[in-house]
Amino acid sequence: MAAPISKMVYAPRQSTQQQILGYMGRSSAQNALKKTLIYLALTVAAFVISIPLVWMVSTSFKTASQVFTWPIEWLPDPVKWANYPEALAARPFGLWTRNSLIIAVMSVFGHCLSATLVGFAFARLRWRGRDVLFLVMLSALMLPQEVTLIPQFLIFRNIGWVNTLYPLFVPTFFGGAFNIFIMRQFMVMLPKELDDAARIDGCNYFQILTKIVAPQVLPAIGFIAINTFRNRWNDFFHPLVYLNDPDLFTLALGLRSFRGEYAIEWGYLMAASLTVMLPVMIMFFFTQRYFIQGIVFTGVKG
Repeated sequence: MAAPISKMVYAPRQSTQQQILGYMGRSSAQNALKKTLIYLALTVAAFVISIPLVWMVSTSFKTASQVFTWPIEWLPDPVKWANYPEALAARPFGLWTRNSLIIAVMSVFGHCLSATLVGFAFARLRWRGRDVLFLVMLSALMLPQEVTLIPQFLIFRNIGWVNTLYPLFVPTFFGGAFNIFIMRQFMVMLPKELDDAARIDGCNYFQILTKIVAPQVLPAIGFIAINTFRNRWNDFFHPLVYLNDPDLFTLALGLRSFRGEYAIEWGYLMAASLTVMLPVMIMFFFTQRYFIQGIVFTGVKG
């Protein structure tokens, strides 16, 4: 006896639906397993990376005899809370903080200003030799800072700026290749019609930059500001080259004073280092969105 027509019509459809549901179930299980493995690997990596920071925090509350005990005392007993006030009182941290802020803030202003102006010229203006000069500027990214260190030092020595704060922030007003590249990448993505509409309304190039383009590239300006502040605040090498007077030391350079000729005050050094790190950590926590956007748009083709 022949099977009913309804069963002959719907049986293959039910079989196909079961296959699709089975495939989707396997795919969901595979995706869940993949995400679990990724999260597990990231958790292990984060744990390994955080070990030095945890050791710093632990050491900042230890006495000198507890620092190198084995096995490591992650929770010191007794806890020496006095390391923080004693470390900050033992050195002129207020003076060093002022010097670091002057250098960092002026460098942020210099890099943001120069990168915006030069990036606008490369991205929005047409002039002879623009692309060639842009390639020349990018070639500066391949030069390590050690190559230009001695010529720069000789220049600043001849004009009498050694042992002053000027060599640490004045060069930022003359541009930085990486920051100009970031700004140019952001600006080339803006529609050219914005410039044409502004010129029809009677705006000159400076007005186009300040009123049209600059408000659109605030994420790039934020990225440059964050990156510059972080680099200048943590910079040890350049202050070491140009500064000799302890009253002009920055925080990064001042931390070296906890290293004596025969001993290192580890508890004080870790307490002071964590205190110096705190402003940058807070700033990055609240502004990481701009930092990530800057990294993402760095590779966008213009």
